[in-house]
Amino acid sequence: MKSTLTEYLPILMLIMLSIVLSIVLLILSLVIGVRRPDSEKLSAYECGFEAFDDSRQQFDVRFYLVAILFVIFDLEVAFLFPWAISLSNIGSFGFWSMMVFLAILTVGFIYEWKKGALEWE
Repeated sequence: MKSTLTEYLPILMLIMLSIVLSIVLLILSLVIGVRRPDSEKLSAYECGFEAFDDSRQQFDVRFYLVAILFVIFDLEVAFLFPWAISLSNIGSFGFWSMMVFLAILTVGFIYEWKKGALEWE
């Protein structure tokens, strides 16, 4: 039992070190950081409209389109890593299955590109 616990000691030490380091860096940024807010820094930049305004206003749907495209291609990468690691075990069926998956994603990407979904005006 004791040897099992000593095997986990480096992991526990790493977790404790990361917690302490993150707390120290957070406190340092609050103490040392320069705060000069202006209208540009306080404006909405991520979603394109003010967050606390009329909820019935019109907004540009391109922000959500970009977010969906990011999620799709992010998931593609999430599927590629386990596939690449287990490629020797899954054989040719796994290889060609992933090639079909990548071909479908490539066709979708080309379709979005041709429709102008990736162009920002």
